[in-house]
Amino acid sequence: MAEKHQLQRSLGLVSATSIVAGSMIGSGIFIVTTLMARDIGSSGYMLLLWVLTGFLTMTAALTYGELAGMMPTAGGQFVYIQRAFGRLWSFLYGWTVFTVIQTCTIAAVAVAFANYTAVFFPALETKIFEAGSYAISLKQVLALLSILLLTYINTKGVRSGKAVQTTFTAAKLVAIFSLIFLGLYVGLQTDTLAANFADMWHPVKTGTDGSITELAGGALVGALGAAIINPLFSSDAWNNVTFIAGEIRDPKKNIPRSLFLGTAIVTVIYLLANLAYLSLLPLNGSPDGVSVLERGIMFADQDRVGAAAASMIFGNAGVLIMAGLIMVSTFGCNSGLILAGGRLFYAMAKDGMFFRQAGELNRHDVPAKALWVQCLWASLLCFSGTYGTLIKYATFASLLFYMVTILGVFRLRKTEPQADRPYRAFGFPVLPIIYLLVTVGICGALFLYDTVNTAVAVGVVALGVPVYYGFLAKKA
Repeated sequence: MAEKHQLQRSLGLVSATSIVAGSMIGSGIFIVTTLMARDIGSSGYMLLLWVLTGFLTMTAALTYGELAGMMPTAGGQFVYIQRAFGRLWSFLYGWTVFTVIQTCTIAAVAVAFANYTAVFFPALETKIFEAGSYAISLKQVLALLSILLLTYINTKGVRSGKAVQTTFTAAKLVAIFSLIFLGLYVGLQTDTLAANFADMWHPVKTGTDGSITELAGGALVGALGAAIINPLFSSDAWNNVTFIAGEIRDPKKNIPRSLFLGTAIVTVIYLLANLAYLSLLPLNGSPDGVSVLERGIMFADQDRVGAAAASMIFGNAGVLIMAGLIMVSTFGCNSGLILAGGRLFYAMAKDGMFFRQAGELNRHDVPAKALWVQCLWASLLCFSGTYGTLIKYATFASLLFYMVTILGVFRLRKTEPQADRPYRAFGFPVLPIIYLLVTVGICGALFLYDTVNTAVAVGVVALGVPVYYGFLAKKA
């Protein structure tokens, strides 16, 4: 018997591209450049890491396009991994997306939204619970409420989610481009950019107290490997569009196109934004600096380099302008993340690998129960750790499965050479091999440089193995 409700193909190329770009642009680009400046202290290496991130992101997206054309169904990466490597690996991916990747990212973006809302409403800083070093503030409650609201909107149908996503993505693209062009216009009338490029390949690590450590050899490699986690997080979530393939018109063409267009747009935006920062603010600064210029990019107040840059353009009002922009950006970003994640868990449930009820569609033809389960866990994660910790868990785990999925392209080329491939991966096999080699190096550096957080992420993945064999393998 046919299902009463079915996913509706109501999203075109513009909507799909909006989901790619909108899910990528959240809070990271307005914060992480400060973290990178302290980690490597070099404008040349910093821009190099953003270029490398753009290359890796676009290479992965173009490679995924082949799989998306072959398997244009809901679930995306989960489906690709299962076809290439079987049920265990696809479950491990879905398990990790639910426990860490998608939900940690949703929580981190919601926390960032609440942090910037507190600029307008300082009362949100009020702590409502304390136990030793652990505390809960009204900001975390607001983060939870934002997730609840966006989940509710997305349960009302894909058109409701699409309207929020497209509107907020358009608004933040206009605002970000305005900030970039004004920043470059104002900044290039000074000698700040030239000063930042004067000694651009001199890497140093700067502590929060201003202490300086020279970087060379293995220490430099480790620092670069750790620093790149920041732009990688800022560029993540582009693959979310594959989760909703069942609701995209002509998915064999539109998904590969949206992956390319969305990642290309964001890569350009991120490079220009960093050039604007370097045009407006000195890279180096002092933690004890009184003015924005004295603190520089390296010690921007509360790491808000975007707000510091805006203050150079608009004066004191710049902080409020930037806070408003980031609120729009993070709210729109989470709308796309929430919309897409529910479709993955829906596909898992249909395959017997998630709560059975998550495989049901409501009267609006959306997997409402899957969305609410995702909402519950992401909301709890809002109270589990800091923004920085959440992004480390999510990004390292994402990298692991990006590598697995790209290896799947090689495997399927061998095991299914005659399969229909409306789009074939650009630069195959050279570009995917380069991607794999670079990401293996990044993961190795992270293990050495940030052992605890990476070990936690690997532990979460490994925990999925006994869960699979204990509860799901017998259903295979």
